[in-house]
Amino acid sequence: MYGCETWSLTLRKERRLRVFQNRMWGRIFGPERDEVTGDCRKIHNEELNDLYSSPNIVRVIKSRRMKWAGHVARMGRGGVYRVLVGKAEGKRQFGRPRHRYEDNIKMDLHEVGCGDRDWVDLAQDSHRWRALGNAVMNLRVP
Repeated sequence: MYGCETWSLTLRKERRLRVFQNRMWGRIFGPERDEVTGDCRKIHNEELNDLYSSPNIVRVIKSRRMKWAGHVARMGRGGVYRVLVGKAEGKRQFGRPRHRYEDNIKMDLHEVGCGDRDWVDLAQDSHRWRALGNAVMNLRVP
C-alpha cells in the first residue's frame, strides 16, 4: 500500500486488488472444517468479510487518495500541484486516453454525490474535504 495515494486505478486494477485481498484472507483464515462430517471447505468471500473487520482495500486507497489530493490542492499553484493537474505537451498515443489521477478524484467525488463541483475548490475547506474522504471510505464497493 506504500504510495497508493498516487495510484491511478482502473476498474480492472480495483478488481485485481479485491481478488488479491480475498485470496490473502483465505490463506490467513484457512479452510473451515465441518464438525459433524469432518470435511474441509474453503471460506466464501462473504464469510471472510465477516471474520475480518478491516475495510476493503479499494476503499482505503480511495480515502488515502482523497486526503493526499486535498493536501496538494491546498499547497498552492506550484510544484506538486502542477504535476498533478498539468497536461503533457506533444501528441498523445493512438487509442483511448489513459486514466488520469484527476479523473479518479472526480469519479470518487461523483460516487459521494459532489461530482458537479470543482474538486480543487472543494479541497480548500479541509473539514469538508475530510468529511468527503470519510464518505468515500464508507462506500460499498462490490
